[in-house]
Amino acid sequence: MPTTNPLKLQMPTLARHEGVWEGMYRYYDADGNKTDEHKSRLICRFPEDGSHPYHQTNHYLWDDGRTEVRDFPATVADGRLRWDNELIQGWAADVNLDDLGRTTMLYWVRTGEPDLYLYEMIQISDCGQKRARTWQWFKNDALISRTLVDERKVSDDWTGQ
Repeated sequence: MPTTNPLKLQMPTLARHEGVWEGMYRYYDADGNKTDEHKSRLICRFPEDGSHPYHQTNHYLWDDGRTEVRDFPATVADGRLRWDNELIQGWAADVNLDDLGRTTMLYWVRTGEPDLYLYEMIQISDCGQKRARTWQWFKNDALISRTLVDERKVSDDWTGQ
């Protein structure tokens, strides 16, 4: 059945991320020392109706048993996906330097902390089953941290998640 969500046509690279992803987040300080890591399960949805054409839910699990869930409904404005919530304010955009549609870029600022921001680059594989994400964190314009995320798609169907 054809999609009625226009975001998929507007951002076809981002649309390739629809589904459920599992992986590992690894955090490093500015000197390259690992400071944290945890497993993840992300659900990337493109609802056919409602006020949010994109909705992502992140589940995090640490080896010591801690868990966290973060929810990121998004809107669209000026050709970009937009977040403005209690955690972040920012955007995502496809970066198509060729016909392959591999790269999506994100920029966001921590809500209430305008001097803490990051840029994220997401590379999705040609087969659409693997992706790698790199975050560069800045505070007062100085690099303070990097986050590396390696993920694999475990399901195209997010409806039962």
